[in-house]
Amino acid sequence: MRDKFANAMREAMKAKESRRLSTVRLIQTAIKDRDIANRGVGKDPVSDDDIMQILQKMVKQREESAKIYEDAGRSELAAQEREEITVIKGFMPEQLSEDAVRELCQSVISETGAQGLRDMGKCMNALKEKYPGQMDFAKASGMVKDLLK
Repeated sequence: MRDKFANAMREAMKAKESRRLSTVRLIQTAIKDRDIANRGVGKDPVSDDDIMQILQKMVKQREESAKIYEDAGRSELAAQEREEITVIKGFMPEQLSEDAVRELCQSVISETGAQGLRDMGKCMNALKEKYPGQMDFAKASGMVKDLLK
Protein backbone atom coordinates (compact mmCIF):
# COMPACT_ATOMS: atom_id res chain seq x y z
CA MET A 1 0.00 0.00 0.00
CA ARG A 2 2.79 2.41 0.88
CA ASP A 3 4.34 1.92 -2.56
CA LYS A 4 0.96 2.70 -4.13
CA PHE A 5 0.88 6.05 -2.31
CA ALA A 6 4.48 6.88 -3.28
CA ASN A 7 3.77 6.10 -6.94
CA ALA A 8 0.53 8.09 -6.85
CA MET A 9 2.39 11.04 -5.40
CA ARG A 10 5.04 10.92 -8.15
CA GLU A 11 2.36 10.68 -10.84
CA ALA A 12 0.39 13.57 -9.35
CA MET A 13 3.55 15.70 -9.27
CA LYS A 14 4.35 14.92 -12.91
CA ALA A 15 0.77 15.61 -14.00
CA LYS A 16 0.62 18.75 -11.82
CA GLU A 17 -2.60 17.56 -10.14
CA SER A 18 -2.47 19.69 -7.01
CA ARG A 19 -5.63 18.30 -5.36
CA ARG A 20 -4.54 14.68 -5.83
CA LEU A 21 -1.01 15.48 -4.64
CA SER A 22 -2.19 17.23 -1.48
CA THR A 23 -4.64 14.42 -0.69
CA VAL A 24 -2.00 11.71 -1.11
CA ARG A 25 0.29 13.72 1.16
CA LEU A 26 -2.49 13.87 3.75
CA ILE A 27 -2.88 10.09 3.56
CA GLN A 28 0.85 9.54 3.99
CA THR A 29 0.93 11.92 6.94
CA ALA A 30 -1.94 10.08 8.65
CA ILE A 31 -0.09 6.78 8.18
CA LYS A 32 3.16 8.23 9.55
CA ASP A 33 1.30 9.65 12.54
CA ARG A 34 -0.12 6.20 13.30
CA ASP A 35 3.36 4.64 12.83
CA ILE A 36 4.80 7.08 15.36
CA ALA A 37 1.96 6.46 17.82
CA ASN A 38 2.44 2.69 17.47
CA ARG A 39 6.19 2.99 17.98
CA GLY A 40 5.55 4.91 21.21
CA VAL A 41 3.57 2.01 22.70
CA GLY A 42 5.75 -0.75 21.25
CA LYS A 43 3.40 -1.93 18.48
CA ASP A 44 4.34 -2.97 14.96
CA PRO A 45 4.25 -0.48 12.07
CA VAL A 46 0.89 0.11 10.42
CA SER A 47 -0.40 -2.86 8.38
CA ASP A 48 -2.45 -2.68 5.18
CA ASP A 49 -5.61 -3.40 7.20
CA ASP A 50 -4.79 -0.44 9.45
CA ILE A 51 -4.27 1.70 6.36
CA MET A 52 -7.74 0.72 5.14
CA GLN A 53 -9.20 1.82 8.49
CA ILE A 54 -7.31 5.12 8.23
CA LEU A 55 -8.69 5.68 4.72
CA GLN A 56 -12.24 4.89 5.88
CA LYS A 57 -11.89 7.36 8.72
CA MET A 58 -10.57 10.02 6.35
CA VAL A 59 -13.53 9.52 3.99
CA LYS A 60 -15.99 9.76 6.88
CA GLN A 61 -14.34 12.96 8.15
CA ARG A 62 -14.53 14.53 4.72
CA GLU A 63 -18.18 13.54 4.25
CA GLU A 64 -19.04 15.21 7.56
CA SER A 65 -17.03 18.31 6.64
CA ALA A 66 -18.67 18.54 3.21
CA LYS A 67 -22.12 18.40 4.83
CA ILE A 68 -21.17 21.14 7.29
CA TYR A 69 -19.81 23.32 4.48
CA GLU A 70 -22.97 22.75 2.41
CA ASP A 71 -25.16 23.74 5.37
CA ALA A 72 -23.06 26.87 5.87
CA GLY A 73 -23.36 27.85 2.19
CA ARG A 74 -19.68 27.22 1.42
CA SER A 75 -20.15 25.07 -1.68
CA GLU A 76 -16.56 25.61 -2.93
CA LEU A 77 -15.17 24.06 0.25
CA ALA A 78 -17.71 21.24 0.09
CA ALA A 79 -16.62 20.53 -3.50
CA GLN A 80 -13.00 20.43 -2.35
CA GLU A 81 -13.86 17.87 0.33
CA ARG A 82 -15.72 15.72 -2.21
CA GLU A 83 -12.71 15.81 -4.56
CA GLU A 84 -10.55 14.52 -1.71
CA ILE A 85 -13.10 11.77 -1.02
CA THR A 86 -12.83 10.67 -4.66
CA VAL A 87 -9.04 10.51 -4.46
CA ILE A 88 -9.08 8.57 -1.17
CA LYS A 89 -11.70 6.09 -2.40
CA GLY A 90 -9.47 5.43 -5.41
CA PHE A 91 -7.08 3.60 -3.07
CA MET A 92 -9.79 1.57 -1.35
CA PRO A 93 -11.27 -1.71 -2.60
CA GLU A 94 -14.68 -1.51 -4.22
CA GLN A 95 -17.48 -1.20 -1.68
CA LEU A 96 -19.91 -4.08 -1.36
CA SER A 97 -23.56 -3.55 -2.21
CA GLU A 98 -26.16 -3.30 0.54
CA ASP A 99 -27.54 -6.75 -0.31
CA ALA A 100 -24.06 -8.28 -0.19
CA VAL A 101 -23.42 -6.64 3.18
CA ARG A 102 -26.69 -8.02 4.54
CA GLU A 103 -25.77 -11.54 3.35
CA LEU A 104 -22.31 -11.27 4.93
CA CYS A 105 -23.86 -10.07 8.19
CA GLN A 106 -26.17 -13.08 8.23
CA SER A 107 -23.31 -15.49 7.51
CA VAL A 108 -21.12 -13.96 10.24
CA ILE A 109 -23.98 -14.25 12.73
CA SER A 110 -24.37 -17.95 11.95
CA GLU A 111 -20.57 -18.55 11.94
CA THR A 112 -20.08 -16.92 15.33
CA GLY A 113 -23.20 -18.50 16.80
CA ALA A 114 -24.48 -15.12 17.94
CA GLN A 115 -27.69 -15.38 19.99
CA GLY A 116 -28.58 -11.78 20.80
CA LEU A 117 -27.43 -8.20 21.03
CA ARG A 118 -24.74 -9.12 23.57
CA ASP A 119 -22.89 -10.94 20.75
CA MET A 120 -22.95 -7.94 18.44
CA GLY A 121 -19.32 -7.00 19.19
CA LYS A 122 -18.16 -10.48 18.23
CA CYS A 123 -19.99 -10.21 14.89
CA MET A 124 -18.66 -6.74 14.12
CA ASN A 125 -15.08 -7.78 14.92
CA ALA A 126 -15.42 -10.71 12.53
CA LEU A 127 -16.75 -8.44 9.78
CA LYS A 128 -13.96 -5.90 10.29
CA GLU A 129 -11.37 -8.67 10.20
CA LYS A 130 -12.68 -10.34 7.05
CA TYR A 131 -13.79 -7.32 5.00
CA PRO A 132 -11.62 -4.29 5.86
CA GLY A 133 -12.43 -1.27 3.72
CA GLN A 134 -15.13 -3.06 1.76
CA MET A 135 -18.21 -1.85 3.63
CA ASP A 136 -19.52 0.96 5.78
CA PHE A 137 -19.33 -0.62 9.22
CA ALA A 138 -21.80 1.87 10.70
CA LYS A 139 -24.46 0.58 8.30
CA ALA A 140 -23.33 -3.00 8.82
CA SER A 141 -23.67 -2.51 12.56
CA GLY A 142 -27.29 -1.44 12.09
CA MET A 143 -27.97 -4.51 9.96
CA VAL A 144 -26.36 -6.86 12.50
CA LYS A 145 -28.40 -5.24 15.26
CA ASP A 146 -31.65 -5.72 13.31
CA LEU A 147 -30.78 -9.34 12.51
CA LEU A 148 -29.95 -10.15 16.15
CA LYS A 149 -33.22 -8.77 17.56
